Amino acid sequence: MNIKPEDNNTTISYFKEEIERFVKERRWTKFHNPKDLIQAIGIEVSELSEIFLFKDLTLGTIHKDKDILENISDEIADIFIYLVSLLNSLNVDLTSAFIRKMKKNEDKYTKEEFNDGSYRKL
Repeated sequence: MNIKPEDNNTTISYFKEEIERFVKERRWTKFHNPKDLIQAIGIEVSELSEIFLFKDLTLGTIHKDKDILENISDEIADIFIYLVSLLNSLNVDLTSAFIRKMKKNEDKYTKEEFNDGSYRKL
Protein backbone atom coordinates (compact mmCIF):
# COMPACT_ATOMS: atom_id res chain seq x y z
CA MET A 1 0.00 0.00 0.00
CA ASN A 2 1.38 3.39 -0.98
CA ILE A 3 1.12 6.15 1.58
CA LYS A 4 0.28 9.58 0.19
CA PRO A 5 2.91 12.06 1.42
CA GLU A 6 1.30 14.59 3.76
CA ASP A 7 2.54 16.86 6.54
CA ASN A 8 1.90 14.24 9.21
CA ASN A 9 4.06 11.56 7.57
CA THR A 10 6.85 13.41 5.74
CA THR A 11 10.27 14.21 7.18
CA ILE A 12 12.30 17.37 6.70
CA SER A 13 15.04 15.26 5.14
CA TYR A 14 12.60 14.25 2.36
CA PHE A 15 12.24 17.88 1.33
CA LYS A 16 15.96 18.58 1.65
CA GLU A 17 16.86 15.57 -0.51
CA GLU A 18 14.19 16.20 -3.16
CA ILE A 19 15.14 19.84 -3.55
CA GLU A 20 18.85 19.04 -3.62
CA ARG A 21 18.24 16.43 -6.34
CA PHE A 22 16.12 18.85 -8.37
CA VAL A 23 18.76 21.60 -8.15
CA LYS A 24 21.67 19.29 -9.00
CA GLU A 25 19.89 17.76 -12.01
CA ARG A 26 19.54 21.24 -13.49
CA ARG A 27 23.06 22.34 -12.53
CA TRP A 28 21.67 25.23 -10.52
CA THR A 29 23.95 24.74 -7.51
CA LYS A 30 26.09 27.74 -8.54
CA PHE A 31 22.98 29.93 -8.27
CA HIS A 32 21.94 28.55 -4.90
CA ASN A 33 24.21 30.63 -2.72
CA PRO A 34 22.90 32.28 0.46
CA LYS A 35 22.65 35.80 -1.00
CA ASP A 36 20.65 34.76 -4.05
CA LEU A 37 18.44 32.37 -2.09
CA ILE A 38 17.61 35.05 0.48
CA GLN A 39 16.71 37.44 -2.34
CA ALA A 40 14.58 34.74 -3.99
CA ILE A 41 12.74 34.17 -0.69
CA GLY A 42 12.03 37.90 -0.46
CA ILE A 43 10.70 37.98 -4.03
CA GLU A 44 8.43 34.99 -3.38
CA VAL A 45 7.13 36.58 -0.16
CA SER A 46 6.33 39.69 -2.22
CA GLU A 47 4.45 37.55 -4.75
CA LEU A 48 2.44 36.01 -1.90
CA SER A 49 1.72 39.45 -0.51
CA GLU A 50 0.59 40.66 -3.94
CA ILE A 51 -2.25 38.13 -3.93
CA PHE A 52 -3.72 39.97 -0.92
CA LEU A 53 -3.00 43.51 -2.16
CA PHE A 54 -6.09 45.73 -2.20
CA LYS A 55 -8.37 42.77 -1.49
CA ASP A 56 -10.38 41.92 1.59
CA LEU A 57 -9.54 38.22 1.64
CA THR A 58 -10.91 36.51 4.71
CA LEU A 59 -10.32 32.85 5.52
CA GLY A 60 -13.87 32.14 4.37
CA THR A 61 -13.28 33.88 1.04
CA ILE A 62 -10.00 32.07 0.49
CA HIS A 63 -11.44 28.63 1.20
CA LYS A 64 -14.39 29.24 -1.14
CA ASP A 65 -12.16 30.23 -4.09
CA LYS A 66 -10.02 27.29 -5.21
CA ASP A 67 -7.97 29.46 -7.60
CA ILE A 68 -6.98 31.92 -4.87
CA LEU A 69 -6.14 29.08 -2.46
CA GLU A 70 -4.07 27.36 -5.15
CA ASN A 71 -2.18 30.60 -5.91
CA ILE A 72 -1.51 31.14 -2.20
CA SER A 73 -0.38 27.52 -1.81
CA ASP A 74 1.93 27.81 -4.83
CA GLU A 75 3.63 30.91 -3.43
CA ILE A 76 3.99 29.32 0.02
CA ALA A 77 5.56 26.28 -1.66
CA ASP A 78 7.98 28.52 -3.57
CA ILE A 79 9.01 30.22 -0.33
CA PHE A 80 9.47 26.84 1.34
CA ILE A 81 11.51 25.46 -1.57
CA TYR A 82 13.90 28.42 -1.45
CA LEU A 83 14.09 28.22 2.34
CA VAL A 84 15.01 24.54 2.19
CA SER A 85 17.55 25.35 -0.54
CA LEU A 86 19.06 27.91 1.86
CA LEU A 87 19.22 25.25 4.59
CA ASN A 88 21.00 22.96 2.13
CA SER A 89 23.45 25.62 0.98
CA LEU A 90 24.40 26.51 4.57
CA ASN A 91 24.19 22.92 5.84
CA VAL A 92 21.80 24.03 8.62
CA ASP A 93 19.90 21.42 10.59
CA LEU A 94 16.39 22.89 10.79
CA THR A 95 15.29 20.81 13.76
CA SER A 96 18.26 21.90 15.87
CA ALA A 97 17.80 25.54 14.83
CA PHE A 98 14.08 25.36 15.63
CA ILE A 99 14.62 23.88 19.09
CA ARG A 100 17.34 26.41 19.93
CA LYS A 101 15.23 29.36 18.73
CA MET A 102 12.06 28.18 20.50
CA LYS A 103 14.04 27.99 23.76
CA LYS A 104 15.19 31.59 23.22
CA ASN A 105 11.60 32.62 22.44
CA GLU A 106 10.29 30.93 25.59
CA ASP A 107 12.89 32.77 27.67
CA LYS A 108 12.20 36.11 25.98
CA TYR A 109 8.39 35.82 25.86
CA THR A 110 7.51 34.06 29.09
CA LYS A 111 3.96 32.80 29.46
CA GLU A 112 3.72 34.73 32.74
CA GLU A 113 4.36 38.06 30.97
CA PHE A 114 2.71 37.28 27.64
CA ASN A 115 -0.54 35.59 28.55
CA ASP A 116 -2.97 38.28 27.40
CA GLY A 117 -2.51 37.95 23.64
CA SER A 118 -0.12 40.89 23.23
CA TYR A 119 3.18 40.73 21.40
CA ARG A 120 5.02 43.23 23.55
CA LYS A 121 5.30 44.16 27.16
CA LEU A 122 2.95 46.91 28.17
